[in-house]
Amino acid sequence: MLTSPWTRAAQAGLTWCSGSEVLQSDGRALLKSQPHPTINPNTLARFVDPLPIPSRAKISGYRPSPDGARDKLPFYRIEMREFAERLHRDLAPTRQWGYGASVPGPIFETQSGKPLMVEWVNSLPEKHFLPIDHTIHGAEANLPEVRSVVHLHGAKAPADSDGYPEDWYIPGKSATYLYPNHQDAAILWYHDHAMGITRLNIYAGLLGLFLIRDDLESALNLPSGKYEIPLVIYDRMLSPDSQLYYPVSLKAGAPWVPEVYGDTIVVNGKIFPYLEVEPRKYRLRILNGSNGRFFALALSSGQPFYQIGTDQGLLPSPVVLRNILLFPAERADVVVDFAGKEGQRIVLKHQSKEVMQFRVLSGGPKETGSLPDRLRPVTAITQSSATRTRSLTLGEYLDASGESILMLLNGLHWKMPVTEKPVLNTVEIWNLINLTGDAHPIHLHMVRFQILDRRPFDIFTYNTQKQVKFIGPPFPPEPAETGWKDTVRADPGVVTRIIIHFEGYPGRYVWHCHLLEHEDNEMMRPYEILHG
Repeated sequence: MLTSPWTRAAQAGLTWCSGSEVLQSDGRALLKSQPHPTINPNTLARFVDPLPIPSRAKISGYRPSPDGARDKLPFYRIEMREFAERLHRDLAPTRQWGYGASVPGPIFETQSGKPLMVEWVNSLPEKHFLPIDHTIHGAEANLPEVRSVVHLHGAKAPADSDGYPEDWYIPGKSATYLYPNHQDAAILWYHDHAMGITRLNIYAGLLGLFLIRDDLESALNLPSGKYEIPLVIYDRMLSPDSQLYYPVSLKAGAPWVPEVYGDTIVVNGKIFPYLEVEPRKYRLRILNGSNGRFFALALSSGQPFYQIGTDQGLLPSPVVLRNILLFPAERADVVVDFAGKEGQRIVLKHQSKEVMQFRVLSGGPKETGSLPDRLRPVTAITQSSATRTRSLTLGEYLDASGESILMLLNGLHWKMPVTEKPVLNTVEIWNLINLTGDAHPIHLHMVRFQILDRRPFDIFTYNTQKQVKFIGPPFPPEPAETGWKDTVRADPGVVTRIIIHFEGYPGRYVWHCHLLEHEDNEMMRPYEILHG
């Protein structure tokens, strides 16, 4: 079966960036950043800090439902605060911004069909500590430096609770959102989405997990309790004084860079952490929370992962993988069996980089049960049910020097009129035509979708004749992509087809690239779901 260049690269142990120079997948330099000394993670002691497990969000009380229903809903109040914490035993505390003054923020855990409300409180300082580029849209110099709005990524939520990028608010203000949770069990995550500075706010630490459970999932007897481990993985750069360093361009007054790849991998707020595990199965809930880096994860023992779920919930059946490929914002729900590994120290790796260590203990309660062969049925959306097919380009625009200046969806800027207006409860097919040398993780708010196929095409012919000339057969989604998704990897020189049922709520939402530097510089567009 034909696989994407990104999958082949991950399997071969290749990387796409070098030092401070950002490279496209074809090796062409886009933009160099200002040289800056950073801490070399290879100089740090390995596996001296235990893996932190994020706290659970605690209910603050109960509030009447905003729709006027008599039932009172669980109410949470989460503050965004600045704090300092050590990322490693041998480093000084690092200034960060976090929900609940922690990175990742507290984990929400709820049941499908049980709504809740969250007041997201901006208690951050009034000055940003990362470099704002006032030349890009939504980050103009006349706006407050510190602004925030929270998006629950993967949630089927009303438009006024989705975290629209222009609905930001300043320190001292808050917004209360309703999350109905009428969706399957899945790993969702919440993060900042303020227009023009999303990349900086998430890099500062504004992200956390939101788990939805349901009866079908509970009946599968999957590892739970202390045997279910959240892993929020992201990359960063640290200055010699242990502070977050965010690279800037060589252009005076325009610090934006097209991608950021940190040299230090962090898991749940620690560098090179370790976790003691019993010789039995564990469920790992993995999020790639990076700005731009993909992760190709493998175990040093050579043993497999059993992937049981993806962005929007369980797969039809477990998929056996030696390597898990995750682009920014993608999630993987996996089971790892440490039985028979007593006394071993197994390292989770990204290519040649060490991420964390599992220390397999001896003894522990005897495990009963096995991983089920069948998980959740996923009924394919029939292509014949689609009422419309849209062809949408992913484009990159360069200046005279050949350096990237912005990325656009379908050649349109954010402020241009809305062109995608699907009708509620209808089905559409979107053809994502990638004209760039990058793979772009494309995310649609509010909806879930299925991947139909990917097919390579001739970019030169499209650029000169505006026609798609295919140069190979279509290939189906990879086995771990056969469930419900909300973020899809659109490979370079490939038409990626997704099919979407626009169920949920009417209103204005957004779709965008989840390479955060791209999203912040025009690779994001509003779309509007119309009443049927």
